[in-house]
Amino acid sequence: MFPHAADNLARLMANAGLTVREVAVRSGVDERTVRAILSRQRKPRATTINRLASGLGVAAHEFCLEPRQIGLLRFDRATNPAVEQLLEDSPELFAGWTAGDFDELYSRVGAGGPLTLHGAREAVEHMNRKRRLHEQLDLLLESSLAEVAAELIQTLCKAVVIQPDQQTDRPF
Repeated sequence: MFPHAADNLARLMANAGLTVREVAVRSGVDERTVRAILSRQRKPRATTINRLASGLGVAAHEFCLEPRQIGLLRFDRATNPAVEQLLEDSPELFAGWTAGDFDELYSRVGAGGPLTLHGAREAVEHMNRKRRLHEQLDLLLESSLAEVAAELIQTLCKAVVIQPDQQTDRPF
């Protein structure tokens, strides 16, 4: 489930200059468990990963990523300073955001390069509208209107997807 946990734990510890004992104290995870993860003798459970992430001050999903993906995430953050500015100027736009939401935002680019402040705001507003729609759809799918909602979605999807016999040779 967490194939890169050992590598990522070792990287996080090295970056923070932490020992196994310090990680154990910060996270509440037994030292033997930390050592077993580092030596790949034990595959960590999700609860252990969550405790380690909390103790190290990182998102739990960092333990799932290949180490090279971490570099890409850092690059995305370094090349999109407008996101940090927007976060500082308008923190209310980010209510309820997860680490994954921020990763998605940071990975976006504007025309010709990083997002501008305006582009970052538009991306955040778009992501928030999408989240609200997902929440509304979840509510509908848990209600007595679930079948109606499912049929409507299927109908709309059919209207959007171009059927093979309807394709043209138009260059898009």
